[in-house]
Amino acid sequence: MTAETPVGRLTVHLGHGASGTAASMRSHVEGLRARGIDALAVDVPKRRAEDAVAVWRERVPDGPATVAGGHSYGGRVASLAAAEAGVAYAGLVLFSYPLHPPGSPDRAAARVAHWPSIDCPVLLLSGESDPFARIELLRIAVRDLPNATLVTYPRLGHGLARVLDDALDRVAAFVQSLAR
Repeated sequence: MTAETPVGRLTVHLGHGASGTAASMRSHVEGLRARGIDALAVDVPKRRAEDAVAVWRERVPDGPATVAGGHSYGGRVASLAAAEAGVAYAGLVLFSYPLHPPGSPDRAAARVAHWPSIDCPVLLLSGESDPFARIELLRIAVRDLPNATLVTYPRLGHGLARVLDDALDRVAAFVQSLAR
């Protein structure tokens, strides 16, 4: 990273959802860059999230200059990496975290079992009508994160495109708070 990197030399690395690629994160990356935040999209292998962590760790640098995260599956992979012993991200940003498969809220506990091991600040942004995250279950699960903020959007499902400007403003403020 160079001295010209914006916002205290932090870089946000974002993984894509299960049906996307790094290119599908372009609006997030460009939006953050327009707000003075250095951001990159990361290609995540499409397999079980737990099996993709090793590739994530190869592609995303560990350390206090990294803010990790992503949309849905990409965020889950980033959170699993953040929970590993010895990983020290500056922060974690989770867009539409996939708390459970649609129609299977009973599987939520397994998807967040690693959360108590995440010790960096976490920003979660979620639609209140997301079929992958019953909002009442997400609000309870967030309590397992030592330092988390949950922002929800009424009448939105699994995508945040309609509120992306607001979501990115919140991410930019979060990253700026980490740089202080």
